Amino acid sequence: MRAAPSAPTVLRSNDPCWCGSGRKYKRCHKELEGRIQPGVISPARPVPPEIVRPDYADSGVAIRRPEPYVKSPDVIERMRRTGRAAAEILALTGAAVRPGITTDELDAICHAACIERDGYPSPLNYNGFRKSLCTSVNEVICHGIPDDRPLQDGDIVNLDVTLYREGVHGDTNATFLVGDVDEGSQRLVRVTHECLMLAIEAVQPERPLSDIGRAIERHATKHSLGVVRSFIGHGIGEQFHTDLQILHYYEPALTTPMQPGMTFTIEPMITMGRWQHRMWDDGWTAVTVDGRRTAQFEHTILVTDDGADILTLAD
Repeated sequence: MRAAPSAPTVLRSNDPCWCGSGRKYKRCHKELEGRIQPGVISPARPVPPEIVRPDYADSGVAIRRPEPYVKSPDVIERMRRTGRAAAEILALTGAAVRPGITTDELDAICHAACIERDGYPSPLNYNGFRKSLCTSVNEVICHGIPDDRPLQDGDIVNLDVTLYREGVHGDTNATFLVGDVDEGSQRLVRVTHECLMLAIEAVQPERPLSDIGRAIERHATKHSLGVVRSFIGHGIGEQFHTDLQILHYYEPALTTPMQPGMTFTIEPMITMGRWQHRMWDDGWTAVTVDGRRTAQFEHTILVTDDGADILTLAD
């Protein structure tokens, strides 16, 4: 097969596209250059039969069922142990981030770490998701599917780890720098983490859930950054996702009071440009509409009598 010609250094919008399609450059490849493109996805990795699975593991269909917002002491202790293990897996996988490693290789590391801790990687076959880890690079907001694309020097990548163990889930993520990253992207990552920590500080019993989004939006706006609205935090426990919704922007109508014993995730997605998204054809990968970068951090939180306890911290 004849190789497509490489793109010239300088090409004007109305010039014929470098790929030979006959279309104008602006109508063909201009918008895609420099953006993340789908790669080859390897088969799902097997889970040993002795590992206890969530109910969707075989069917691929997650059926939502009623679950109390306020958890029992037994559930909380199981979530604490599982969350701690999830944090260890995230740290271990993140330590492997470097230029040249593929996101599929990161998925393999995460998958093995889950099995080593007698757990099941919660994303695997959740509503058909094919991998054990979500890897979201540069302009990918969330739910990126690991593939054969090597990370490049200057990228940023979010690794989203969820572990199912002892009948409960622990969900956490972080954005990592790949090699030498520009100052603007470093600032984005730093402010996003600050948004998460300010949101956790806003967790107080009897205060409305809207306080969480207000803290995030206020800090992001202060730094002229956008807050993604279409993807939100969620209740978590014996199910990966429960009906409790945690918005990352201020919505005064969200008056549900936080109560001791509630467990949920806070996971702000902050953008350098517009907050709106578009979806890839895979039905999972969400990217910013303007192709600008986005970062995310996440913890699973327990509401306590005097604030919040982070359940996804490693020892």
